[in-house]
Amino acid sequence: MHIRSISILAIGLLFCHTAVAQTDDATPNPASVVISDKARFTILTDRVIRMEYAANSKFTDEASLTFVNRHLPAPTYQVSDNKGWLTIKAKYLTLHYQKNSGEFSAENLYIEYRDTNHLFVWRPDMKDEQNLKGTTRTLDGAMSTSDAGTTEKVSLEDGIISRSGWAVIDDSKKPVFDHSDWPWVQKRKAGEAQDIYFFGYGSDYKAAMYDFTLIGGRMSLPPRYAFGVWYSRYWAYTEQDMKDIVAGYQQHDLPLDVLVIDMDWHITRKSSPEIFKHYPITTSDWTGFTWEKKYFPDYREFLAWTDSQHIQTCMNLHPAAGVQAQEEVYPAFAKAMGINPATKRTVHFNITDKKFAQNYFDILLHPYEKAGVDFWWLDWQQQGGTKIKGVNSTFYLNYVHFSDMQRRGMRPLIFHRWGGLGNLRYQIGFSGDYTISWPALEYQPTFTATAANVGFGFWSHDLGGHMNWSSKADKQDAELFTRWLEWGAFSPIFRTHATNDPTIERRMWKYPEANLKAMHKALHMRYALLPYIYTMARTAYDSGISMVHPMYYEYPESEKAYQADHQYYFGSSMIVSPITRPMNGGETITQTVWLPEGKWYDFRNNEMVNGDKDVASLYTLDEIPIYVKAGSIIPMQTHKLRIAGSVQDTLILTVYSGHNGSFAMYEDEGNTEGYRKDQYSFTHMTWTDENGAGKLKIEPDGKTFAGQLSERSYQIHIVSSRKPTQVKVNGQNTDWVYDDKNKLILFSIPKIKIATLNIEIL
Repeated sequence: MHIRSISILAIGLLFCHTAVAQTDDATPNPASVVISDKARFTILTDRVIRMEYAANSKFTDEASLTFVNRHLPAPTYQVSDNKGWLTIKAKYLTLHYQKNSGEFSAENLYIEYRDTNHLFVWRPDMKDEQNLKGTTRTLDGAMSTSDAGTTEKVSLEDGIISRSGWAVIDDSKKPVFDHSDWPWVQKRKAGEAQDIYFFGYGSDYKAAMYDFTLIGGRMSLPPRYAFGVWYSRYWAYTEQDMKDIVAGYQQHDLPLDVLVIDMDWHITRKSSPEIFKHYPITTSDWTGFTWEKKYFPDYREFLAWTDSQHIQTCMNLHPAAGVQAQEEVYPAFAKAMGINPATKRTVHFNITDKKFAQNYFDILLHPYEKAGVDFWWLDWQQQGGTKIKGVNSTFYLNYVHFSDMQRRGMRPLIFHRWGGLGNLRYQIGFSGDYTISWPALEYQPTFTATAANVGFGFWSHDLGGHMNWSSKADKQDAELFTRWLEWGAFSPIFRTHATNDPTIERRMWKYPEANLKAMHKALHMRYALLPYIYTMARTAYDSGISMVHPMYYEYPESEKAYQADHQYYFGSSMIVSPITRPMNGGETITQTVWLPEGKWYDFRNNEMVNGDKDVASLYTLDEIPIYVKAGSIIPMQTHKLRIAGSVQDTLILTVYSGHNGSFAMYEDEGNTEGYRKDQYSFTHMTWTDENGAGKLKIEPDGKTFAGQLSERSYQIHIVSSRKPTQVKVNGQNTDWVYDDKNKLILFSIPKIKIATLNIEIL
């Protein structure tokens, strides 16, 4: 590979331009590289520089666990050499390095940042005191309430976003991937070296996250069904119990897409003591791979039934204890690992051993997946490393499970804890065994939005809480559970859960009628918004901006945006502020929401509110504080109880007048890797506002994917205080009604071929 070295750049100034970017190529673009003796600098983007110093002049071109793509279009930059100092000047960053001065330090290297509003200098010894944080591995026991009081135990790692305007990631010690057909982790070969990434962005937080995903890999796009309702509870359910739960959802007109089956799907000491009595008392029954026939007499029949119901099945794994002798598959697995099965010796879990990992999938898990298991809940409770220094077991479990699915042509989906920077590529996240309490609920929206700062945008929480350590706690607080589900309806992933405690109920129809009605309303609101939600998931993949993100992403120069940490943006158009406090016996509660400058609409009643102020309103049990900005176009769907197996053949478009706006609705096959291969489509919608009237254009982009609809009907809702005189579709008058109470212009377009529509509101 040809790299431009300073030794051949004595002419003083060099201008470099871009080549075509490649995806997940860790070798840097030669046009982006500047070498000075034992230092190498890669100008990755206008805002990001990689700085390497290697005493042996051997630099790292392999993908690391954090950074997988360095072959990007080369930004325009200039290089100069003046009195022994190397200067690299890019659009926003100017790096100065004293040549032949050794490892990077505050004495021999500094970076200047400049944009319209910001100017600062960074040196290697500086500490970031204004980092806005990222996330953490788990919320196990966080915000716990004991008889002694409430204790907060949440410590978040630093994120990419900081009010300092910069972030630094030291990747020097991170192991790297090899170049095998299934890239595998290995130690770095470069020896002791510095490998540092500097991100300079001022207050352009969105640009910072986009740059991070360019280098660190894109945020994964889960299958469409993952954004539906998940039922989960730690309980020894039988096959019939699970069928009854699905029937309960159906009978109460509640949507459901995923059944999570906790650890009791496999044999345990409690369910099958006659099996375990033949093995040492130290044998762990948290880990298991053998179906419990007392609960599931024929698991293949059960999984075939879930498939027939368009229900996706997620199975719990606690793999830490390895493969033990009580497992039906033990003889085959032990033999494959070179162990005599007669010894009954445990095959210890070693996920960084490629042979172990391949057998783990081929012998233990793939047969179950072929029978109908859709994805796994990797409930790895142990922290700590692996046999390769610098590789933690959480991260690597995420990687091997995700990449195993991807290598087999499936759209990957895992469910596990956060493993550190780079984990944005492998999602969905499980936040752990959270406390049942109002303070715990109050913290979850803030925690979830903050995780956007490391690109971990799909946290799944135990909605309702997991357990409580207080003997005085009301574990069956109906109002608390209701409010938790309302927050869940506007969170990334909707999953109820609770521990193995008979006093905790997660079946919504077991709650009082008023609570059930509120839950029913929240769940159906989420399913109605699925076209919007799935589009925002694709937006996260393309832009690095999580579906749930902090207010300061949109208003970085406003101090209020940093203070309003309980509310968040839900996608590009909605501000949500979940109610996380009890009404204390009243029928309403007051919630205050900060609305930025501009016109906003209350999602409940379409009342328009001028922003740039705090807005306090009363909310009943079934109401959620949501505001939509003027000019927004929100795509919705008609009543559905499943995502899998359903089609969006009728599209509901709600346009919030008062400002020009646009929206590009995303669609794909829903559960394949086709979206990575240009097999998807966007429907572009543009609203041109004309004082309450206006023009709406609906224009498909012409791209195709398997299963794409050729025809669709529309229900158009224009939120406007002005009653129209005419409504035209492609130049033809159409019937309409005006709902004065809800300030809506309503009309329908019968099923027609999907093509460009021009709508005029006169």
